[in-house]
Amino acid sequence: MKWMLALFSFALSVHAADWPMHRGGPQLQGVAQMPAPTKPDLAWTYAAGKPIKAAAAIAGGRVFFGDDSGVVHAVDFATGKEVWKFKTEASIEATPLVLNDTVFIGSSDANFYALEAATGKLKWKYETGDKILGGANFAKNPNGEGTWLLVGSYDSSLHCVDAATGKAVWTHSTDNYINGTPALLPSGEIVFGGCDSFIHVLQLADGKELRQIESEAYIASSVAVIDGIGYVGNYGNIVISFDPKKGGVGWKYRDRNFPYYSSAALTADRVIIGGRDKRLHAIDRATGQGVWTFQSRGQVDSSPVICGDAIVVGSEDGRLYCLGLADGKERWAYEIGGAITASPAAANGLVIVGSEDGNLYAFGQPTAKP
Repeated sequence: MKWMLALFSFALSVHAADWPMHRGGPQLQGVAQMPAPTKPDLAWTYAAGKPIKAAAAIAGGRVFFGDDSGVVHAVDFATGKEVWKFKTEASIEATPLVLNDTVFIGSSDANFYALEAATGKLKWKYETGDKILGGANFAKNPNGEGTWLLVGSYDSSLHCVDAATGKAVWTHSTDNYINGTPALLPSGEIVFGGCDSFIHVLQLADGKELRQIESEAYIASSVAVIDGIGYVGNYGNIVISFDPKKGGVGWKYRDRNFPYYSSAALTADRVIIGGRDKRLHAIDRATGQGVWTFQSRGQVDSSPVICGDAIVVGSEDGRLYCLGLADGKERWAYEIGGAITASPAAANGLVIVGSEDGNLYAFGQPTAKP
């Protein structure tokens, strides 16, 4: 994530190999700075007591996540011991963003919270008009002063919020819910899909819509961006490659008639995405042709994470899988039992994932605390 630090040129209180937000960084590529564990050694578990549907964030030697009862948890990265809890008023399905010693997280109670990372103390909360199910992204204020946060809501708007004060900078309204996390292009534009079936490209400075791209069905996942090209799956059973600058669709991948809720992970030549056909799909980035599929026993709403030459992903069959990136062959599987709809987080030697059985699981061997 060193590129991220250079791109946004302001101090982050996280280690370069951390996983401080949804999909690891602002372009939402789902690539970890570590290899996958060679076997599913369980380092620790933490009992939240309620289903965990959102991915965790890893930063500063701690793991942050929310649960179905609306509690935000902070636990020690190395041991899984509880550090603090903070209660919201409804369930949490959003991944936290950890930035400048603050945890930013949305709740189904329609509020977006800023909490002290050290203590869990509330700094501020920002109210939207409906539930927040997606994680936040961040960008430097274009005038060079301060940081802006970008978060979607079921009030059908994308909200830009000042990170220091919790005050609205601007809002942009769409025609339906916004479920995913907005992505950022290296040039600064904001890209996200909506339940209005459009991919939206906005100007950062004022939220003005630069262009829309028709996807033909609603989008519940997050767009991933690499080399200026975006990739996203939709409920019309296709995965789309598109150019957010020119507004054109490059290719459409359709395998079977099942929707995509998972967000894609990206490499130089592959798009990796889970489907509700119970399979993980590897697609050639250049051509949109299928490379391989891996069959699980349940829907794959979990978003895959690339760890070196391997992929880690959960399934609603209750298993966490590790697959070879090149061929999709299973290297190992760990049977948790409860459905895994949350996406894994991977940093500093551990793969961390929550389950609907109410537990958070850490696999691997933690390296030195960041």
